[in-house]
Formats: sequence, C-alpha cells, structure tokens
Amino acid sequence: MTNCKKNIRALGLCSGGLDSILSALVLRKIQVEVEWITFETPFFSSQKAVKASEFTGIPLTVKNITKEYMQMLENPNCGYGKNMNPCMDCHSLMFRIAGSIMKERGFDFLFSGEVLGQRPMSQTRPSLRYVEKHSGYDGYILRPLSAKRLAPTIPEINGLVDRELLLDITGKSRKPQIALAAEFGVSDYPAPAGGCLLTDKEFSKRLKDLFAHQENYPENEMHLLKFGRHFRINKSTKIIVGRNQADNENIEKLFKPASDIILKVKDFPGPLAIMPNGGSNDTIILAASICAGYSKAPELSEINVTATTPKGDRTIKVLAIPPEKIRHLMIQ
Repeated sequence: MTNCKKNIRALGLCSGGLDSILSALVLRKIQVEVEWITFETPFFSSQKAVKASEFTGIPLTVKNITKEYMQMLENPNCGYGKNMNPCMDCHSLMFRIAGSIMKERGFDFLFSGEVLGQRPMSQTRPSLRYVEKHSGYDGYILRPLSAKRLAPTIPEINGLVDRELLLDITGKSRKPQIALAAEFGVSDYPAPAGGCLLTDKEFSKRLKDLFAHQENYPENEMHLLKFGRHFRINKSTKIIVGRNQADNENIEKLFKPASDIILKVKDFPGPLAIMPNGGSNDTIILAASICAGYSKAPELSEINVTATTPKGDRTIKVLAIPPEKIRHLMIQ
C-alpha cells in the first residue's frame, strides 16, 4: 500500500462503537493524523468514546452540546423517528459543530464511521446527503468504510486521501467490520445497539410530556427523565418517585434545593420523591401520600413524611395512597 501525503489531519465523530473505531484506524493506517470529537447531552454520554480513545490512543475532545441540541430537538426539520429521535438533524448538528472546530484547529476534513445502508433511516444515500448539505460542510465529510460507494469528497478530489485505499462496505451485515477488527487487533468493542435515550419509548413519552407542559428545560430535569416513576399531577406539577436505591441516589444528586421539593418517609424504608420546581400545598400533601404508598409503611395508618423545600424542612402526616389508585396519573 502506498501512503497518502503526510501531515494530513482529520477530525472524526466518535460514538465509541466499532464503526467509529475502524474508520479512524483505516485513516491512521494510511498516515492521516486522526483525532476524535464526541458529544454529550442528557440523552447520550461520552463513556464509550472515552474508552475507545484509551484503547486506540487517538486523542478525544468531549463537548457538551445540550443547549444547541435542545433548540434542534424541539422542532427538527426532518421530524422524529419512531420515538423522539431526530437522527438526521442530530447528525447534521454534530457535523456543524465539529466543522467549526475543524476550521479553528486546522484539520483538513471530517470523518465518521457511518456505513451506507446499515441503518434504514439515517444511513441511506439520501440521508447521508441531507446531513452533508445541512451541516454546512458539504464535501468535507469522509466516510472511510463506505467511501468507494459514495461520491468522492473534497479531500479525495484534492489528493489528500487516496480513494483506492478506502473501503466499500455497505448493508447491515457486520461480518466485514468484524473481519477488519480482527486485522487491526480490535477485540473489545461494544455491541452495535444504540446508546441514545431518544430511541427509548418510555423515555420519549416523558420527554413529550415535559415539552407539553414547560417552556424551559433545565439540564437536571432532562436527566431526571431517566429515573423513577413519573406522575403528571397537573399542568405545572410533576412527581418523580424512585424505584430502587440507584434511582433514589440519582434523584438526590439532581435535586435543586432552591426550586425543588424532595420527600422521604421518616420511619420506614421507601423511595425518595421529587417535585421539580415545587408545587402547591395540596400537591405536596398528595406527593407525600404517593411516596408513602410506595414505602414499607403499614396501610391505613398515619405516616410521617419529611418534605425538604426551598423554605426549609417540614413533616407531613398522611395516609398512603396505594400505587394502583394513582396509576392513571403515571406518564407511560
């Protein structure tokens, strides 16, 4: 194999999956200097990308894009997939942000591990073209694993990368990637399942509910969507009740003392409950009764529940409401 010109630098989008890893290794093999960027929001994390960077030694930039992402997510040009996933507009946004960093830091082009035909919605030929055109960097996005099946990019046309040294993988089969991974000595990689919560049915229903009842979406409330049972009490009030110890710990971490109310049964094991942005006295009592209903407290007896509010702690005596009595309030 002949090498392409040295000192060519490329910035890749990295999910941490096998395709991301292979796309970078293919370019590195032909002497392109590669780095990665990965993005964080409440809907997906950088964890897999960080692990891939540690394994390969490829430098990684982690960037939180929650603010920009929420602006896109409220009204994506192409709409949503099966749930609340705006895949094509998501990818366009990521490439737009990566492109600005490409220009700032003097990279020659962008790349990704996308494979033509692998995903029926986001990796068809029209979808890939949509992403390029709406990224603002049309022609500068190279997809090394499927390059020979796609139109030549500017780095190929300008001789920065030899097209003949790129690949022609298409379709849903993972066999070519698995064989290529073996060639590169890559054995520890995640399964190809998506890591985006916006593809999850239950999470999407909670997000739709939030969009329907609020104008602003603080980041901690986005994270709260991941945990517990969610109950819509009225237009301005929601209650989240932990399902297990892990939920309770995460709810406590995300609690905002200046605005939220958190409840806990005093004398019996049970969940934490949180009311983001608080609520009226009646809804606090209702939340305490719901919280008690999911605890180990005996039925038909008065139970003490501690409510931690922006104004301080108070103890409320309530009767527990059995879970089956408030199931109609659950967001599901």
